[in-house]
Amino acid sequence: MMHLGLSVTYALALVAGALAVPSQQLDTRQQPFKSTAITDHAEPWAIAFLPDNRILVTERRGNLRLVDPATKSKGTITGVPTVAYGGQGGLHDVALHPNYAENSIVYISYAESGTGGAGGAVARAKLTLDTNGGGALSDLEVIWRHSQKASGGLQFACRLLFGPDGALWISSGEINQMTPAQSMTSNLGKMIKLYENGTAFAGNPFASQGTIQAQIWSLGHRNPLGIDWDAQGRLWEVEMGPMGGDELNLIQSGANYGWPLVSEGRHYDGRTIPAHSTRPDIAPPKAFWVPVISPAGLIIYKGDLFSSWKGNAIITGLSSQSIVRVTITGDTAKEAQRISMGKRMRGIREDKDGAIWVIEDGPSGRLLKLTPN
Repeated sequence: MMHLGLSVTYALALVAGALAVPSQQLDTRQQPFKSTAITDHAEPWAIAFLPDNRILVTERRGNLRLVDPATKSKGTITGVPTVAYGGQGGLHDVALHPNYAENSIVYISYAESGTGGAGGAVARAKLTLDTNGGGALSDLEVIWRHSQKASGGLQFACRLLFGPDGALWISSGEINQMTPAQSMTSNLGKMIKLYENGTAFAGNPFASQGTIQAQIWSLGHRNPLGIDWDAQGRLWEVEMGPMGGDELNLIQSGANYGWPLVSEGRHYDGRTIPAHSTRPDIAPPKAFWVPVISPAGLIIYKGDLFSSWKGNAIITGLSSQSIVRVTITGDTAKEAQRISMGKRMRGIREDKDGAIWVIEDGPSGRLLKLTPN
């Protein structure tokens, strides 16, 4: 993240390039939804819906909570591995196996300590729920790891998403090392596509080049914190830029998204970075933000409750303390609305009825259910 302010001139110039039409700005009194607080959490990061409508919530210090929205109660899931808590690291995402109803398998991503510092890891385990509002993970198996570790505790990402073909996708951050995002012998700064057991998916674009290369679907990512499918089966991704240059990308097989070779932002010490336009061989973002919104989560809305939002990208923002709505037309995207939430916003998911659930960032972050006014 590490987002700092930009000069006014630089910021306005780039905003004009990214968003030719200003979006609608709504303050907290103009929110186009009813916000219902369910539970509060210590540094929540992600949520996942269980078939019985209860919700798994990860907390960054390493706690996995089980929330019952009907009673607004929360229990604890034991068996979570030790996480490397610090900086931006800790317990991150949680996702259900596509056949969870039959096998009770869940996946978690987290930062783990090791030689050189910390790196991201993904594990799967069996979830057994008890009758007291909690449960336990068992038979935990690490199926994927960052190929290197680093100090500093930054930019792990590691969002998890299953695809229509049953593949497991991992948005791998570059843990503030920059250059590995362009290295094909590193899985940092990549979109990763695997089978459910962690082996590389057949047909990945670099499958013939080596073990690590076989995992990689796309490269040149910095801190990709949100991924989701649209109704056409296309994968969209949001990631944090450096000092400016947050991106919304349409992910293509084998594409290079440029980091750290190009960006619409600058380095934190003020050094310029060539723009995407200087490298026609690199995939440009479909939308970018200067100043930053600090995107932390993404859904492509598919429901009917918010009928006018169908097909839109809905992004949670940390430093912008907002929900950002982006319209998608074909393969173009434009910010349409920015809704002030008054808090740093972290995770976001859509439930089976079309309601939108979000979590606030921070030591007392609330789980909120959003429904139309």
